[in-house]
Amino acid sequence: MIIDTHCHLDDPRFEEDLDEVVERARKSGVGAFLIPGADPETLCKAREISYRYPEVFFAAGVHPYDMQKYDERLLYEFINDPRCIAIGECGLDYYRLPEDEKEAHEIVARQKHIFSLQIEMAKKVKKPLIIHIRDAGSDSMQVIMDHGGSEVGGVLHCYNADEQLLKLAEHGFYYGIGGVVTFKNARKLPHVILKIPKDRLVVETDSPYLTPHPFRGKRNEPGFSVYIVEKLADILSMTYDDVADLTTENAKRLFKEFATL
Repeated sequence: MIIDTHCHLDDPRFEEDLDEVVERARKSGVGAFLIPGADPETLCKAREISYRYPEVFFAAGVHPYDMQKYDERLLYEFINDPRCIAIGECGLDYYRLPEDEKEAHEIVARQKHIFSLQIEMAKKVKKPLIIHIRDAGSDSMQVIMDHGGSEVGGVLHCYNADEQLLKLAEHGFYYGIGGVVTFKNARKLPHVILKIPKDRLVVETDSPYLTPHPFRGKRNEPGFSVYIVEKLADILSMTYDDVADLTTENAKRLFKEFATL
């Protein structure tokens, strides 16, 4: 069995054929799915999907690009739902910071604040974090450690081979490996994966984004996770079945609700 720990099944691109997408994934060996919460406006849909399919769960959080929509009261309405098993995706993303130094500084400060609030929220409800980090490794490490993120742990979504983040394996964090690992220009990631403790690796697709080779350019979907497992098996010199079992057990350890399936 494979667990897709990060797939946006609430995305409009799945509106017309979600049943077929889930069925194709099941036939490919995907036995469980987690919809991350990025935009509070889509949480109702994510929750509805999680009740429609018994193997689907969801998370509640605010992506750094949507930080202006942060509403703690609204988030708690979803976080306390039994189908909500994590907080996020939250984190820091400096990729599109403006050139104006003052404006960029204000955005960074706001992102850090909203990220820290969600870490505190995760600690309060005792649920792991789904963390988005892009071009912000050092600051992310600082916010996580300063606010006790290790108390709940979580997963570094779409781990991008930032080696300083490997230290978080010692603090309850896992590493989400997605379709990027199959890209021909992903030269560093395969080498860094060998440095991650095997019991800290989980699989994710980030559907409908980051479609793995050989389907780049098409809509991604959870069933394509088989190509990620195949690539991991090649990198780790393991069999496909062993990687599927390993990453599934890791996901169940992190997200305990998956262990009931």
